[in-house]
Amino acid sequence: MAGGNWRIISLKLLAAKLFPAADISERLLAIDDLDQLITIAVDEGITGLLTDEILSNLEELADSKANGTTQDDDSNAKPESQNFNEMVPVLDSSKQDLDDKPSPGRVIAPISSPEPKAAERPHGLPHFSLDGFPMIATDVDVELDIHFDITGKSTTEGKLTDIISCFNSRLEKIKRMLVTSGRLPNRPIETSQLTRDKSRYSNSNNTATIVGLVNDVRHKGENLHFKVEDISGEIFCVLRPPRAMDNTPAAKRRNTIAAAGLMEDDVVGVTGFINPGSRDMLLVEDIHLAPMTKHTKRRAEENQAVSAAFVSDIHVGSKTFLHSQWDKLVKWFHEDPLAKTIKYLVLSGDAVDGVGIYKDQDKELEIVDIYQQYEEVARLTELLPDWVETIILPGNHDAVRPAEPQPALDPMIQQYFNRATFVGNPCDFSLHGVRTLSYHGVSIMDFVSSIKHVTFSTPEVAMEEMLERRHLAPSWGGKTPLSPEPEDHMVIEEIPDIFVTGHVHGHYCGDYKGSTLIQSSTWQDQTGYMRMLGFQPKPCILTIVNLNTHKTASVPFA
Repeated sequence: MAGGNWRIISLKLLAAKLFPAADISERLLAIDDLDQLITIAVDEGITGLLTDEILSNLEELADSKANGTTQDDDSNAKPESQNFNEMVPVLDSSKQDLDDKPSPGRVIAPISSPEPKAAERPHGLPHFSLDGFPMIATDVDVELDIHFDITGKSTTEGKLTDIISCFNSRLEKIKRMLVTSGRLPNRPIETSQLTRDKSRYSNSNNTATIVGLVNDVRHKGENLHFKVEDISGEIFCVLRPPRAMDNTPAAKRRNTIAAAGLMEDDVVGVTGFINPGSRDMLLVEDIHLAPMTKHTKRRAEENQAVSAAFVSDIHVGSKTFLHSQWDKLVKWFHEDPLAKTIKYLVLSGDAVDGVGIYKDQDKELEIVDIYQQYEEVARLTELLPDWVETIILPGNHDAVRPAEPQPALDPMIQQYFNRATFVGNPCDFSLHGVRTLSYHGVSIMDFVSSIKHVTFSTPEVAMEEMLERRHLAPSWGGKTPLSPEPEDHMVIEEIPDIFVTGHVHGHYCGDYKGSTLIQSSTWQDQTGYMRMLGFQPKPCILTIVNLNTHKTASVPFA
């Protein structure tokens, strides 16, 4: 092939998975029978970069075959070809040396196809399987049972007697939980009896247990100081720093409280003895919260295995409402197989941005009329398929009283919606037997300011603390306005299978002692107020829970 066409030579070498080095092109053009050399290279399993040295070895092999000579197996049989894989990079992964010896050459391009890999999902959300979502929503009817909703049941007049009645109701409910749990070391006594019998309870060998409301909480040095008040009086308590104890949940809880603190108006049990040096101080040996044991979720029947989806804080009317992402959600609802399993959409408050909620809000509004904001919410939710039942709670931006528990939106507003169920905040309801507690979540701000390990970036920790305390908003006079109803309806009397909040524009979906915790995502971009706080929201994530399998999925639209 002397004087042959270089393009033809290159194609033949490439077909044999040989790549000529730049300095041997002249030698290749001068070879008379290149096809023979290529055949020998294929027979010997030689691939990769064709160097001057390898070409000389191939020519020697060709001469040996032409002369009819063979080499003895015990001498130097194929000395060069034995080490070809060490001399040049092998591009075919199936021919790689089993010892994975490093190659001195560089790989030009892989020949074997890479293994398929799932694309990364925004926000780092895990992938899900449709196996956990077995039923189409159109195959079942709506089954919504509301256990509590303050709408039409608020009786407070805001008097002192209502406030006292509310706190007494809280104390009675949570004390009953503590006593019936059987975990208190002693039968609880009243603070007045403890005061009368100080000498009896003056050492650690004879402790007393009282149950009451916490107030005047503060850390002093390494000690946690607080008062416990019941219907008969109050006593000053000191919880000393965490100490080495056994690994029981109660011991861990005691140490956590000592370090993190308590909420004002928590209901707790304390066990301790009167300090001999100060007859008015109870040295706390142990502290007890209402029991939150491992919960077993209720499940919808297999023939009702539909799903519920959760969002919050869409803030329609704000200039930062994410219109295009909502359009993507609507399109997804009409087309995606997972969407066809969703029977319920729970909107946990702040459907609109509201009017006059904060100073100069009008400068950040796209819709400045509150009724037009709700008209737009109605239009947006009715773009969803007709098999989806929308459940709407109010939040602190909605047109209802700010004090919690909040009633449902006014009937004048409800008339804008052709199909939706309106409930109060919080609302305790069941979907096909699955107990769900939905709360907008304003009190998360009180937990952040009171409990050291709770932050805005981890709102699920605040939700865990609510369950541990069996109360949604303990602190009176904090950041959460509370209505002094004669009965405290913010007590969590029944452990929910699904517990959902919103308000802080985060996102979380996980399990805590058997309850599914959902921090519903917002549909609003970062506002100027959030930027000032340095808080980055996690917007446009739809959280889905199957009511039979309790499998979850978080689907991003941003």
